[in-house]
Amino acid sequence: MRFILFYILTATISQLYAQHIEGKVIDIRNKNNLNEVVVSNSDSSYYEVTRDFGKFIVPKPDTYTFSRVGYKTKTVHIDGEIFNIVEMSSKTENLNEVLILSNNFQSNLFSLSSAVSVLDSRVINQQNNINIAPILNSISGIYMHNGTITTNRITIRGIGSRNLFGTAKIRAYYEDIPLTDGSGISTIEDIDLNTLGSIEVLKGPSSSVYGSGLGGTIQLIPDKGLFTTNYFSTSYSLGSFGLQKYLFQSDIGNSNNNAKITYSNLQREGYRKNNDTKRQSISVASNHFINSSNKLTFVGTFTDLKAYIPSSLNLDNYTNNPTSAAYTWGRAQGFESYKRALFGLSWNHNYTDKTLQKTSVFGSFLDAYEPRPFNILKESIFGIGVRTRVMSKTTLFDKNIKWTFGGELFSDANSYQTFQNLYNDFPAEIGSVKGALLSDFKERRNYMNLFFDSTYNISSNLLLNFGFNINTTSYTLTDNFKLDNNDFSDDYSFSTVISPKLGLTQKLSKHAMLYMTISQGFSPPTLEETLLPDGSVNQSIKPETGWNYEIGSRGELFNHRLYYNIAIYKMTVKDLLVARRTSDDQFTGVNAGKTIYNGLELSLNYKFLDNDTFKVYFTNALTINDFRFDTFIDDTDDYSGNDLTGVPNVTFNSSLNIDNNNGLYGIISFSHTGKIPIRDDNTLYSNSYDVMNFKIGFTSKESKQIVFDIYAGVNNLLNEKYASMLLINASSFGGNSPRYYYPGEPINFYSGIRLRYNLK
Repeated sequence: MRFILFYILTATISQLYAQHIEGKVIDIRNKNNLNEVVVSNSDSSYYEVTRDFGKFIVPKPDTYTFSRVGYKTKTVHIDGEIFNIVEMSSKTENLNEVLILSNNFQSNLFSLSSAVSVLDSRVINQQNNINIAPILNSISGIYMHNGTITTNRITIRGIGSRNLFGTAKIRAYYEDIPLTDGSGISTIEDIDLNTLGSIEVLKGPSSSVYGSGLGGTIQLIPDKGLFTTNYFSTSYSLGSFGLQKYLFQSDIGNSNNNAKITYSNLQREGYRKNNDTKRQSISVASNHFINSSNKLTFVGTFTDLKAYIPSSLNLDNYTNNPTSAAYTWGRAQGFESYKRALFGLSWNHNYTDKTLQKTSVFGSFLDAYEPRPFNILKESIFGIGVRTRVMSKTTLFDKNIKWTFGGELFSDANSYQTFQNLYNDFPAEIGSVKGALLSDFKERRNYMNLFFDSTYNISSNLLLNFGFNINTTSYTLTDNFKLDNNDFSDDYSFSTVISPKLGLTQKLSKHAMLYMTISQGFSPPTLEETLLPDGSVNQSIKPETGWNYEIGSRGELFNHRLYYNIAIYKMTVKDLLVARRTSDDQFTGVNAGKTIYNGLELSLNYKFLDNDTFKVYFTNALTINDFRFDTFIDDTDDYSGNDLTGVPNVTFNSSLNIDNNNGLYGIISFSHTGKIPIRDDNTLYSNSYDVMNFKIGFTSKESKQIVFDIYAGVNNLLNEKYASMLLINASSFGGNSPRYYYPGEPINFYSGIRLRYNLK
């Protein structure tokens, strides 16, 4: 009897499922859901358009065709699986249809009232797979100082240029995991380029969803592999200055799940002395569709690094002995060594066909040891957070409106100690030696972002975008050492900051649009900037805040052959934070005035040739900056009217790409960087410089079971002498000349091979 009941129940359920088959259509690049996809079967007896969040229902197993504007048509045989995933690739010739992940809802570039740049894996892999700087510098509005693999400073529209070491005042994310710590410092260099599916950059304070930072947001989106595709690949690269990189990747997938695992091992002696780098990392990114209403995404990465630090040079050594390390850093054999991990789990849940919630929990840890000439730093950081947002589509006054509401909570604890460095008491070959304890602090950093973003269809050609971000930030400092019985324990919280934005998008034609936006942003000081020279907290320090006014246009001309993106903006920032150097290793922050940022950004991509045999395309990015101190009084010095330090007045990046259907490909890129003010008094500027890179390769057909790719390249083909990073306002101590310059590498070479085995 039980068997009969079980058989009846099973047969009934099977019959119900046999009545229809569900699935989702997603973007192959970032796994975004694709709406408005036309689905039809082989005999044209069935036809439908995918619903919101990419959902489709077909009546029976059959061969179906999926087509969408801006995407390559795909034909798929759908069998009796209850749930199916269909991946579609965007057409490179229809860039305005590219969907981005960083925005609040499913949006393409054509409908956004902000400056956005998207780089897919093809562009990322065009350069060498070691250094992200040339890739980011190909985007208008971005300039990345690149001292070594691990010593960098990223600026967007001039924001972040005054941070002395590392990247600040710019939000960065790996998927939905913050790469920005509780003190506002962002580290993206640990993310291996071979793990990325795309990079999205939102410029200026236009993203209420990601915190309304003055500079903007960089989102690194991991490649999560392909559904129904399984392969193993390995690659090996070698080059100048002792470069070796080994990579292993595995892509495993079925109809509902996929995962990509990457192991990377990088070693490099470096161009300069005391410049060795060793880095190992392992990364995992996966998607799991439980059913049409629920999806889980996991991303994680672990990095083990040891990198020696040559530091900056004075003018004499930069000119005559650029391979040298700064004397004290070389004598101490200074380095940074750490283990760092990031991990996050996201849950996407569709309540209805028009309402989705995405919730992510994430964590990170860092265990670091850094001997410097002035002391030895031992540091550990543990952070945890949650981010959730509800996205929905409804009507208001009979017009469509898309809206997002959500929040992000983040807290991290940074415990750090400094010790004497006794390297001068030992032979030079010994290097750094840890001495007595100098300080012992614990910082607790917390922030909360609440955000709302919406897009309202005023008409079929006019969109209104409104949003705001509400932020609270606080620091707590605990002094565990209490030197000379002075207890510097204290806490500080900033006033709640509300940052609104308002934008309009006007469709000019089928292939062109115009946008205007007004937005406010802010950048809180790091805890270190709030500390006075005696170690106490400066309770009067304020965040930098500013208003951005922008007008721009995107579009395509000449039958999709020319794609353009132009933006003109003006931003005024008050309560400018200035790092005032008080000793060789100590800085304090002060609010010193107001800065005006005026800029023009232009991108032009042109296809000379696009057929089944050859593809030849040309990309260009121009940035013109006019950044000035409006009011800037630092102590007794008045720098009002001077050029902002640390940012070039102009950059131009251009590349010519050639792809042959037989597998031959090549790229030659050119980069021009204008002069950069090095001192606030504008008495010293760097020289402008030009760098040219070249890469050529051959890859076999992707359809074969064994695929290979062999390539070779040259960096700095013209052997230009230039400073790849500058330390602004460097001071001289002990009668030594100021050390402003990190020498760029001369002409250097690399080559590599990749083998991939496709599992049947």
